[in-house]
Formats: sequence, structure tokens, C-alpha cells
Amino acid sequence: MNISRRVALKAGLLAACSALSLSPLRAEDGPIFDIVEGAEDFWLATDAYIYGYPLVTVEMTRRVITNRPKVEGTRGPMGQIINLRQYPNASFRDVTAPNADTLYSSGFFYVDKEPWVLSVPDMKGRYFLLPMLDGWTTVFAVPGTRTTGTGAQTYAITGPNWSGALPSGVKELKSPTNIVWLIGRLYCTGTPEDYAAVHALQDQLKMVPLSSYGKEYTPPAGTVDPSIDMKTPVRDQVNRMDAVEFFTLLAQLMKDNPPYAAEAPEVARFAKIGLVPGKDFDASKLRADFAKRIPQLAFDRILLQTKVNDAVKHVNGWIYDTKTGIYGTDYLNRAIVTAIGLGANRTQDAIYPFSQRDAEDHDYDGANKYVLRFPKGQLPPARGFWSVTMYDANYFFVANPINRYSISPRQDLKTNADGSTDLYIQNQSPGPDKESNWLPAPNGKFKLMLRMYWPDENPPSIVDGTWMPPKVEKTS
Repeated sequence: MNISRRVALKAGLLAACSALSLSPLRAEDGPIFDIVEGAEDFWLATDAYIYGYPLVTVEMTRRVITNRPKVEGTRGPMGQIINLRQYPNASFRDVTAPNADTLYSSGFFYVDKEPWVLSVPDMKGRYFLLPMLDGWTTVFAVPGTRTTGTGAQTYAITGPNWSGALPSGVKELKSPTNIVWLIGRLYCTGTPEDYAAVHALQDQLKMVPLSSYGKEYTPPAGTVDPSIDMKTPVRDQVNRMDAVEFFTLLAQLMKDNPPYAAEAPEVARFAKIGLVPGKDFDASKLRADFAKRIPQLAFDRILLQTKVNDAVKHVNGWIYDTKTGIYGTDYLNRAIVTAIGLGANRTQDAIYPFSQRDAEDHDYDGANKYVLRFPKGQLPPARGFWSVTMYDANYFFVANPINRYSISPRQDLKTNADGSTDLYIQNQSPGPDKESNWLPAPNGKFKLMLRMYWPDENPPSIVDGTWMPPKVEKTS
């Protein structure tokens, strides 16, 4: 089991306890909240919250994205592919840490009644991937350049309880849950010509129910629920729920998206606080005075994983997770990826080093100027592509005068006389001669993310640590 008081103690949860007015009386096995009767149940409830955080977040994301009568911009009804025609801008709030290197082709689908058939056109050598996430954020399948090549291909996404025959030439991809989230990505340079080429490929991506495969199919209009909050970021909507509201929704979702078999021992513990798969949440088993405190402490535990989880590496001021997309029973790792990188790919497809502090261990601030220097021959080794993206303190894009949210070789980066490459990270332009290498920063705090799609597994490689992202230096 990965959710444990011992791990939490190592993470420094004493501070979190203090913030919640809870003081541990002994610590031989981690914080023990014996200062209040029933405190073991309190701790158990934070375990359950962490366990269910991805499923609840996916559902709240689904509600916001699909609350449309037809496909419009970044949103569209259930069962329809949403093709983004240009990179997201600074107003995009549907998911945290979006990218500005690929055009998304995404959508939510229920596979409880019948399978859905995905038809993929010949991508003509273009880098792409079509990861499919279940309700718990596990990437259970990922057709794409790395795994299946760029030729035409057809798949049937089936539900956990489906069995039957499929048409010839259609390969089955079985989802562990009844909810499926397709988050396809097609690489695009962003030029008008390349936009047009990618749009043509997006238009050939088709998703239809199995019963309509090979027939004319017109997707039905979606329904709009006016009670759904379409303005507040999903993460904030989830985090502001009290424990009863959270667990009530989680229990409902677990009826159609049951836990994995390997999780049975962990889930069985949650019956004590009223959470049982297949049943409504029994709020009478959770103390009312716990309801407001559980989410805050649980989320503190989630965020602390960036410091203590074995899957998370710290190199030169960069932090990256080496086990994304497939989590097993590491519920804390699954939760931290949900919180700061919802929709992350498998590690073989992408690694996402992010940085919150400079080489001197100070927060990044737009009042300063920074340089990220790659020595000669040491640009990020990735077989797909690499880029560095700018985010504000909440992991959203930063508005800037040149509408540049990420920087990569597609900006025709200039090299120095010694063959090294400098990226200028600052609020104001470094000047016309250096603007190709400029990543605009906000006035205030910011964060950076280095994306490496299809990271090279042969040295030098970030996978085995033989390549490391360099430090970001503050300049005068």
C-alpha cells in the first residue's frame, strides 16, 4: 500500500496537521491523531479522498467539457470528437498544464452499452498519439507513431463487461471503466500550411458506435445542464467540495467505474467510513466535524508527493515524474499527476520535467531575467519533439504580446558561437536579434515545463538519467 502514515510523516505532514489544528501525540508509526476520538477514521478518510481524487476530477472535467449541444471550440457533447484547430490560448481553463505543440482531438465516450469504433487515417509520417484514459486516469491504450506506426488503423473501444465479435480489420481495445477519455495529439508547427494539413487529418478521425459502423451516422445533439459551473477551473471545483459531497459523488461514480481487482484490499478499508463500491455513500459513518478538514489535509498530502514520492525525480531545479499514465497501486502518485498534469501520457510517450525555482532556489518572478542554456549537442533528446512551456502560478498559459506559450526548435532557435543554445525567459523582449529564443514571462510568479515526447531511451537519455535538464540561471 502506498498511502501510509509513514510516508506522510516523511513528507512533513506535521505542518499540515498544525494548519488543521490537529496535533499528533506520538510518531513511531507516523502521525497518530489520537487527540480526537475517531481520528483514525479521519486519516482513513484522507486515504479514501486521495484514492478517489482522479475519478472525481475526471467526472467534473467531463461535465464541463461535454456541457454543449454541439462541438464548439474546446468543448462538445459526449460521443463526439472535439478537434482543436489552433493552439490553446491564455483563456483556456479546461485542464491544467495544456500544451501548445500539438493540436488536440479529444472526446468523452461511454462504453457501457456498446463499443465505439475509432477510425484513424494514414498520418503520412506525422508524429501523433491517441492515448485513451479510463476513469481513474490510467492510459489503457495509446495508438500512435511510437506504438502502431502512422498508417491507417481501426479500433473498437469496448467496456469492461463487453464480449462479442468485431468486424474484420477492427482491433479491440478494452477499457477498464465505462467512461473513456480520448486525448489525441497531432504534432503541428503552427504555420498556416501545417494547420491546414493537420485539420485535414483531424477531419478523417471518426468515432461511431459499433452498431453504426459502416453506416451513415449523425451524432445526436448534446444536452446542456445550466447548473454546471462553466467558469470555475475544474480543480477548484473539486477542491472546494466538502468530504460528504466528494464521497457521495465518488460512490456514485464507482458504480459504473469499479476499482481494479488489485485495489480490493485498499478499497475494503473504506467501508468503515461509509464508502463501498456499488453502493451509495453512507454519510452517517463519517463524523460531521471531519467533513471540512478532510479535503484540505488530503490535498496537502497530494502536493507533498512532489518532494517525497519515489517516482518523482529532482534534477537541477527540475522535477519530473517517471511513472505517469500507468500507476498500479501508487494512489498518491496518481493523485499528484491528476492535480498538476491531468491527462498525462505514459512515460514512454512523454516525460514532463517542470520547474518552480531557479538555480539559486528562488521562486521564478517576471521581475527578473533568466537563461536556460543547452550546451552544444545537448538539446533535449526526444524522438517526437521537445519544448519549454510557460505557465502562471496555477499552471495556465500566460498572455503575452507575441502569443508564444512554448518555445522549441520550430522557432528556428539561434545558437551561440560555441554551439550552445540559450533560451531567454523574461517579461520583456531580449531584442530583435534574440527574440526567436524568447519565452515571454508574466510580471509575477511563473512555472516552466519541459516536454519531451517519445524520449530517447538510448544514452544520453532522461529515462536512465544520462541526460539531465540544465539549471535555469538568473541574469543581471
